[in-house]
Amino acid sequence: MAATSTSREEHSVRIPRTALALAVAAVLGATAAGPLAAPATAAPAVAAADAVVSAAPFTAAQATLNADGSYLVSWTSTAAQVGVTAVTGASDTGGVALGAGSGTGSLTVPAGTLPAAARWYFRLTTPDGSALTVAERSLGLPDARNFRDAGGYRTADGHWVRTGVVYRSGKLSGLTAAEQQVLTVEGVTLDVDLRNAGERSDDPDRLPAGVAYQVADVVSVAHGVRFHKDAAATLLQALAAGLFSGSSDLGQSIGYPFMVNFVGADYAFHDALTAVEHNPGATVLHCTAGKDRTGWADAVLLTLLGVPRATVEADFLASNAYTGDPDAVELSWLNAAFDEVDAVYGSFDGYLHQGLMLTDADIAALKAKLLV
Repeated sequence: MAATSTSREEHSVRIPRTALALAVAAVLGATAAGPLAAPATAAPAVAAADAVVSAAPFTAAQATLNADGSYLVSWTSTAAQVGVTAVTGASDTGGVALGAGSGTGSLTVPAGTLPAAARWYFRLTTPDGSALTVAERSLGLPDARNFRDAGGYRTADGHWVRTGVVYRSGKLSGLTAAEQQVLTVEGVTLDVDLRNAGERSDDPDRLPAGVAYQVADVVSVAHGVRFHKDAAATLLQALAAGLFSGSSDLGQSIGYPFMVNFVGADYAFHDALTAVEHNPGATVLHCTAGKDRTGWADAVLLTLLGVPRATVEADFLASNAYTGDPDAVELSWLNAAFDEVDAVYGSFDGYLHQGLMLTDADIAALKAKLLV
Protein backbone atom coordinates (compact mmCIF):
# COMPACT_ATOMS: atom_id res chain seq x y z
CA MET A 1 0.00 0.00 0.00
CA ALA A 2 1.43 3.36 -0.98
CA ALA A 3 0.96 5.62 2.02
CA THR A 4 0.97 8.83 0.01
CA SER A 5 -1.61 7.74 -2.55
CA THR A 6 -3.93 6.35 0.12
CA SER A 7 -3.66 9.53 2.15
CA ARG A 8 -4.30 11.73 -0.87
CA GLU A 9 -7.36 9.65 -1.81
CA GLU A 10 -9.16 10.74 1.31
CA HIS A 11 -7.33 14.06 1.40
CA SER A 12 -8.62 15.32 -1.95
CA VAL A 13 -11.56 13.15 -2.98
CA ARG A 14 -13.66 11.48 -0.35
CA ILE A 15 -14.65 14.05 2.25
CA PRO A 16 -14.45 17.26 0.21
CA ARG A 17 -16.85 16.05 -2.51
CA THR A 18 -19.21 14.64 0.07
CA ALA A 19 -19.21 17.81 2.15
CA LEU A 20 -19.81 20.01 -0.87
CA ALA A 21 -22.63 17.74 -2.05
CA LEU A 22 -24.29 17.91 1.35
CA ALA A 23 -23.89 21.67 1.46
CA VAL A 24 -25.40 22.10 -1.99
CA ALA A 25 -28.30 19.85 -1.05
CA ALA A 26 -28.98 21.98 1.98
CA VAL A 27 -28.83 25.21 0.02
CA LEU A 28 -31.35 23.76 -2.42
CA GLY A 29 -33.82 23.04 0.33
CA ALA A 30 -32.76 20.23 2.64
CA THR A 31 -34.20 20.57 6.12
CA ALA A 32 -32.39 21.95 9.12
CA ALA A 33 -32.57 20.10 12.40
CA GLY A 34 -31.83 21.18 15.91
CA PRO A 35 -29.63 19.14 18.22
CA LEU A 36 -30.95 15.61 18.59
CA ALA A 37 -32.46 14.65 21.89
CA ALA A 38 -30.93 11.85 23.91
CA PRO A 39 -33.02 8.65 24.08
CA ALA A 40 -35.88 8.90 26.54
CA THR A 41 -34.95 5.49 27.97
CA ALA A 42 -31.48 6.59 29.06
CA ALA A 43 -29.94 4.36 31.70
CA PRO A 44 -29.30 5.85 35.14
CA ALA A 45 -26.18 7.94 35.33
CA VAL A 46 -23.09 6.46 36.93
CA ALA A 47 -21.12 8.78 39.17
CA ALA A 48 -17.69 9.71 37.86
CA ALA A 49 -16.17 8.54 41.13
CA ASP A 50 -17.54 5.05 40.44
CA ALA A 51 -16.06 4.98 36.94
CA VAL A 52 -12.39 5.23 37.96
CA VAL A 53 -11.04 4.32 41.38
CA SER A 54 -7.75 6.21 41.48
CA ALA A 55 -5.24 7.87 39.20
CA ALA A 56 -2.02 6.10 38.27
CA PRO A 57 0.99 7.74 40.00
CA PHE A 58 2.69 8.65 36.72
CA THR A 59 2.79 12.06 35.08
CA ALA A 60 4.54 10.81 31.94
CA ALA A 61 5.30 7.40 30.45
CA GLN A 62 5.94 5.93 27.03
CA ALA A 63 7.57 3.07 25.17
CA THR A 64 9.22 3.65 21.81
CA LEU A 65 10.44 1.04 19.34
CA ASN A 66 13.64 2.25 17.71
CA ALA A 67 14.76 1.52 14.16
CA ASP A 68 17.38 -0.96 15.39
CA GLY A 69 14.75 -3.06 17.18
CA SER A 70 15.51 -1.79 20.67
CA TYR A 71 12.93 -0.24 22.97
CA LEU A 72 13.22 2.89 25.08
CA VAL A 73 10.88 2.91 28.07
CA SER A 74 10.70 6.18 30.01
CA TRP A 75 8.57 7.49 32.83
CA THR A 76 8.03 10.19 35.42
CA SER A 77 6.42 9.11 38.69
CA THR A 78 5.86 10.37 42.20
CA ALA A 79 7.10 7.00 43.48
CA ALA A 80 10.66 6.47 44.68
CA GLN A 81 11.22 3.50 42.36
CA VAL A 82 9.63 1.99 39.26
CA GLY A 83 10.00 -1.62 38.13
CA VAL A 84 9.71 -2.55 34.44
CA THR A 85 8.29 -5.84 33.19
CA ALA A 86 7.72 -6.86 29.56
CA VAL A 87 4.46 -8.66 28.77
CA THR A 88 2.80 -9.72 25.53
CA GLY A 89 -0.67 -8.48 26.49
CA ALA A 90 -1.92 -5.30 28.13
CA SER A 91 -3.59 -7.22 30.97
CA ASP A 92 -1.07 -10.06 31.27
CA THR A 93 0.44 -11.00 34.60
CA GLY A 94 3.94 -12.37 35.02
CA GLY A 95 6.21 -11.47 32.11
CA VAL A 96 9.93 -10.73 31.74
CA ALA A 97 11.43 -8.56 34.48
CA LEU A 98 13.72 -6.01 32.86
CA GLY A 99 14.93 -3.99 35.83
CA ALA A 100 14.03 -0.93 37.86
CA GLY A 101 14.85 2.73 38.04
CA SER A 102 14.19 5.86 40.03
CA GLY A 103 10.88 7.66 40.07
CA THR A 104 11.90 9.59 36.98
CA GLY A 105 13.96 7.46 34.65
CA SER A 106 14.28 5.33 31.56
CA LEU A 107 15.37 1.88 30.52
CA THR A 108 16.71 0.67 27.19
CA VAL A 109 15.81 -2.83 26.06
CA PRO A 110 18.43 -3.86 23.46
CA ALA A 111 17.28 -5.59 20.30
CA GLY A 112 17.17 -9.36 20.79
CA THR A 113 16.55 -9.16 24.53
CA LEU A 114 12.94 -10.21 24.09
CA PRO A 115 11.72 -13.10 21.93
CA ALA A 116 9.60 -12.42 18.86
CA ALA A 117 6.03 -11.37 19.65
CA ALA A 118 3.21 -9.59 17.85
CA ARG A 119 3.59 -6.74 20.31
CA TRP A 120 5.43 -6.09 23.56
CA TYR A 121 3.88 -4.10 26.39
CA PHE A 122 5.80 -2.72 29.36
CA ARG A 123 4.25 -2.73 32.83
CA LEU A 124 5.57 -0.01 35.12
CA THR A 125 5.06 -0.85 38.79
CA THR A 126 5.61 1.25 41.92
CA PRO A 127 6.42 -0.16 45.40
CA ASP A 128 2.79 0.21 46.53
CA GLY A 129 1.64 -2.05 43.69
CA SER A 130 0.26 0.66 41.41
CA ALA A 131 0.89 -0.16 37.77
CA LEU A 132 0.67 1.44 34.35
CA THR A 133 1.12 -0.43 31.06
CA VAL A 134 2.57 1.32 28.01
CA ALA A 135 3.52 0.16 24.53
CA GLU A 136 4.81 1.34 21.20
CA ARG A 137 1.71 2.89 19.68
CA SER A 138 2.09 1.52 16.14
CA LEU A 139 1.44 -2.17 15.50
CA GLY A 140 3.89 -2.05 12.61
CA LEU A 141 1.53 -3.35 9.93
CA PRO A 142 3.07 -2.55 6.51
CA ASP A 143 -0.32 -2.73 4.79
CA ALA A 144 -2.08 -0.54 7.36
CA ARG A 145 0.62 1.91 8.37
CA ASN A 146 -1.74 4.17 10.30
CA PHE A 147 -2.99 1.28 12.45
CA ARG A 148 -2.14 2.43 15.97
CA ASP A 149 -3.25 2.33 19.56
CA ALA A 150 -5.56 5.11 20.70
CA GLY A 151 -4.47 4.59 24.30
CA GLY A 152 -1.41 5.53 26.30
CA TYR A 153 -2.37 9.18 26.87
CA ARG A 154 -2.68 10.94 30.23
CA THR A 155 -5.85 12.82 31.11
CA ALA A 156 -6.04 16.23 32.70
CA ASP A 157 -7.05 14.69 36.05
CA GLY A 158 -4.14 12.24 36.16
CA HIS A 159 -5.65 9.07 34.74
CA TRP A 160 -4.39 7.19 31.67
CA VAL A 161 -6.19 5.82 28.61
CA ARG A 162 -5.71 2.06 28.55
CA THR A 163 -3.59 0.53 25.83
CA GLY A 164 -4.81 -2.42 23.78
CA VAL A 165 -8.51 -1.55 23.91
CA VAL A 166 -9.17 0.88 21.04
CA TYR A 167 -7.21 1.11 17.80
CA ARG A 168 -7.49 3.54 14.90
CA SER A 169 -6.54 2.76 11.32
CA GLY A 170 -6.92 3.33 7.62
CA LYS A 171 -8.63 0.77 5.39
CA LEU A 172 -8.02 -2.89 6.17
CA SER A 173 -8.50 -4.27 2.67
CA GLY A 174 -4.81 -5.07 2.17
CA LEU A 175 -4.06 -7.02 5.33
CA THR A 176 -2.04 -10.17 4.78
CA ALA A 177 -2.75 -13.36 6.68
CA ALA A 178 0.14 -12.55 9.03
CA GLU A 179 -1.20 -9.04 9.65
CA GLN A 180 -4.66 -10.41 10.33
CA GLN A 181 -3.10 -12.72 12.88
CA VAL A 182 -1.71 -9.69 14.72
CA LEU A 183 -5.29 -8.43 15.14
CA THR A 184 -6.27 -11.81 16.60
CA VAL A 185 -3.32 -11.84 19.01
CA GLU A 186 -4.16 -8.29 20.12
CA GLY A 187 -7.71 -9.31 20.97
CA VAL A 188 -9.47 -7.25 18.31
CA THR A 189 -13.03 -8.55 18.10
CA LEU A 190 -14.83 -5.65 16.37
CA ASP A 191 -14.09 -3.59 13.26
CA VAL A 192 -16.11 -0.36 12.92
CA ASP A 193 -15.97 0.96 9.35
CA LEU A 194 -16.64 4.70 8.94
CA ARG A 195 -16.39 4.64 5.12
CA ASN A 196 -19.14 5.20 2.57
CA ALA A 197 -20.76 2.49 0.48
CA GLY A 198 -18.53 3.05 -2.55
CA GLU A 199 -15.35 2.79 -0.51
CA ARG A 200 -16.56 -0.34 1.23
CA SER A 201 -17.45 -1.94 -2.11
CA ASP A 202 -14.16 -1.00 -3.79
CA ASP A 203 -11.93 -2.08 -0.91
CA PRO A 204 -13.71 -4.51 1.43
CA ASP A 205 -11.97 -5.21 4.71
CA ARG A 206 -9.99 -8.42 5.09
CA LEU A 207 -10.50 -9.66 8.63
CA PRO A 208 -9.54 -12.77 10.57
CA ALA A 209 -12.17 -15.14 11.89
CA GLY A 210 -13.68 -13.94 15.12
CA VAL A 211 -13.71 -10.23 14.25
CA ALA A 212 -17.22 -8.80 13.88
CA TYR A 213 -17.85 -6.09 11.30
CA GLN A 214 -20.01 -2.99 11.81
CA VAL A 215 -20.70 -0.10 9.44
CA ALA A 216 -20.92 3.45 10.83
CA ASP A 217 -21.08 5.44 7.58
CA VAL A 218 -20.30 9.09 8.36
CA VAL A 219 -21.93 10.35 5.14
CA SER A 220 -24.94 8.05 5.07
CA VAL A 221 -28.23 9.73 4.12
CA ALA A 222 -30.27 7.00 5.81
CA HIS A 223 -31.50 9.67 8.25
CA GLY A 224 -32.08 12.24 5.52
CA VAL A 225 -29.99 15.16 4.32
CA ARG A 226 -30.39 17.30 7.41
CA PHE A 227 -28.18 19.75 9.25
CA HIS A 228 -28.19 21.32 12.69
CA LYS A 229 -27.69 24.80 11.34
CA ASP A 230 -27.92 26.42 7.92
CA ALA A 231 -25.48 24.51 5.68
CA ALA A 232 -24.88 27.52 3.45
CA ALA A 233 -23.67 29.48 6.45
CA THR A 234 -21.40 26.61 7.52
CA LEU A 235 -20.02 26.43 3.98
CA LEU A 236 -19.23 30.14 3.82
CA GLN A 237 -17.76 30.23 7.32
CA ALA A 238 -15.60 27.20 6.60
CA LEU A 239 -14.32 28.71 3.35
CA ALA A 240 -13.48 31.97 5.10
CA ALA A 241 -11.75 30.17 7.97
CA GLY A 242 -9.80 28.01 5.54
CA LEU A 243 -8.60 31.01 3.56
CA PHE A 244 -7.68 32.87 6.73
CA SER A 245 -5.70 29.91 8.11
CA GLY A 246 -3.91 29.30 4.83
CA SER A 247 -5.34 25.79 4.50
CA SER A 248 -3.69 23.73 1.78
CA ASP A 249 -7.04 22.07 0.97
CA LEU A 250 -10.23 24.10 1.28
CA GLY A 251 -12.25 20.96 0.69
CA GLN A 252 -10.96 19.57 3.96
CA SER A 253 -11.58 22.90 5.68
CA ILE A 254 -15.21 22.44 4.65
CA GLY A 255 -15.42 18.71 5.35
CA TYR A 256 -14.51 18.81 9.03
CA PRO A 257 -17.27 21.21 10.20
CA PHE A 258 -19.79 19.19 8.21
CA MET A 259 -18.86 16.10 10.23
CA VAL A 260 -20.41 18.02 13.13
CA ASN A 261 -23.23 19.83 11.34
CA PHE A 262 -24.54 16.87 9.29
CA VAL A 263 -27.13 14.85 11.21
CA GLY A 264 -26.15 11.58 9.54
CA ALA A 265 -22.64 11.88 10.96
CA ASP A 266 -24.09 12.10 14.48
CA TYR A 267 -25.56 8.63 14.12
CA ALA A 268 -22.30 7.23 12.77
CA PHE A 269 -20.13 8.62 15.56
CA HIS A 270 -22.76 7.63 18.16
CA ASP A 271 -22.67 4.06 16.85
CA ALA A 272 -18.87 4.02 16.81
CA LEU A 273 -18.53 5.20 20.41
CA THR A 274 -21.25 2.94 21.78
CA ALA A 275 -19.65 0.03 19.90
CA VAL A 276 -16.44 0.70 21.85
CA GLU A 277 -18.50 0.90 25.03
CA HIS A 278 -20.26 -2.43 24.59
CA ASN A 279 -17.68 -4.57 22.77
CA PRO A 280 -16.04 -6.92 25.30
CA GLY A 281 -12.83 -7.13 23.27
CA ALA A 282 -10.64 -4.58 21.52
CA THR A 283 -12.17 -2.39 18.80
CA VAL A 284 -10.63 -0.82 15.70
CA LEU A 285 -12.18 2.31 14.15
CA HIS A 286 -11.17 3.11 10.59
CA CYS A 287 -11.92 4.95 7.36
CA THR A 288 -9.80 5.07 4.19
CA ALA A 289 -6.57 6.70 5.36
CA GLY A 290 -7.39 6.69 9.08
CA LYS A 291 -6.88 10.41 9.47
CA ASP A 292 -10.06 12.44 8.80
CA ARG A 293 -13.23 10.61 9.80
CA THR A 294 -11.18 8.37 12.08
CA GLY A 295 -9.20 11.38 13.23
CA TRP A 296 -12.35 13.16 14.35
CA ALA A 297 -13.80 10.02 15.97
CA ASP A 298 -10.60 9.54 17.96
CA ALA A 299 -10.42 13.23 18.89
CA VAL A 300 -13.98 13.00 20.23
CA LEU A 301 -13.22 9.85 22.21
CA LEU A 302 -10.02 11.21 23.75
CA THR A 303 -11.68 14.53 24.62
CA LEU A 304 -14.61 12.67 26.22
CA LEU A 305 -12.09 10.77 28.36
CA GLY A 306 -10.48 14.00 29.55
CA VAL A 307 -7.29 14.03 27.47
CA PRO A 308 -6.01 17.63 27.14
CA ARG A 309 -6.62 19.41 23.85
CA ALA A 310 -2.88 19.73 23.12
CA THR A 311 -2.46 15.96 23.39
CA VAL A 312 -5.50 15.38 21.18
CA GLU A 313 -4.00 17.69 18.58
CA ALA A 314 -0.65 15.89 18.70
CA ASP A 315 -2.38 12.54 18.20
CA PHE A 316 -4.31 13.95 15.25
CA LEU A 317 -1.18 15.38 13.61
CA ALA A 318 0.68 12.09 14.10
CA SER A 319 -1.09 10.82 10.97
CA ASN A 320 1.39 12.90 8.98
CA ALA A 321 4.19 10.65 10.25
CA TYR A 322 2.33 7.35 10.20
CA THR A 323 1.01 7.77 6.64
CA GLY A 324 4.32 9.06 5.36
CA ASP A 325 2.60 12.18 4.01
CA PRO A 326 3.64 15.39 5.83
CA ASP A 327 0.55 17.13 4.46
CA ALA A 328 -1.99 14.43 5.34
CA VAL A 329 -3.72 16.57 7.96
CA GLU A 330 -3.60 20.14 9.20
CA LEU A 331 -4.45 21.39 12.66
CA SER A 332 -6.80 24.04 11.23
CA TRP A 333 -9.10 21.26 10.00
CA LEU A 334 -9.45 19.73 13.46
CA ASN A 335 -9.96 23.20 14.95
CA ALA A 336 -12.74 23.82 12.42
CA ALA A 337 -14.62 20.78 13.73
CA PHE A 338 -14.21 21.84 17.36
CA ASP A 339 -15.31 25.38 16.40
CA GLU A 340 -18.44 23.93 14.80
CA VAL A 341 -19.15 22.03 18.02
CA ASP A 342 -19.12 25.32 19.93
CA ALA A 343 -21.20 27.08 17.26
CA VAL A 344 -23.94 24.44 17.21
CA TYR A 345 -23.99 23.20 20.81
CA GLY A 346 -22.17 25.80 22.88
CA SER A 347 -19.95 23.18 24.50
CA PHE A 348 -18.35 19.79 23.90
CA ASP A 349 -20.62 18.29 26.54
CA GLY A 350 -23.62 19.55 24.61
CA TYR A 351 -22.28 17.86 21.48
CA LEU A 352 -21.89 14.54 23.31
CA HIS A 353 -25.38 14.59 24.80
CA GLN A 354 -27.47 16.40 22.18
CA GLY A 355 -25.59 15.67 18.98
CA LEU A 356 -24.18 12.20 19.53
CA MET A 357 -27.06 11.18 21.81
CA LEU A 358 -24.78 9.76 24.49
CA THR A 359 -26.22 9.40 27.98
CA ASP A 360 -24.37 10.09 31.22
CA ALA A 361 -24.28 6.31 31.65
CA ASP A 362 -22.63 5.86 28.24
CA ILE A 363 -19.95 8.40 29.09
CA ALA A 364 -19.32 6.89 32.53
CA ALA A 365 -19.11 3.41 31.02
CA LEU A 366 -16.54 4.53 28.46
CA LYS A 367 -14.45 6.12 31.20
CA ALA A 368 -14.72 3.02 33.39
CA LYS A 369 -13.61 0.81 30.51
CA LEU A 370 -10.83 2.98 29.11
CA LEU A 371 -9.25 4.81 32.04
CA VAL A 372 -6.77 3.62 34.67
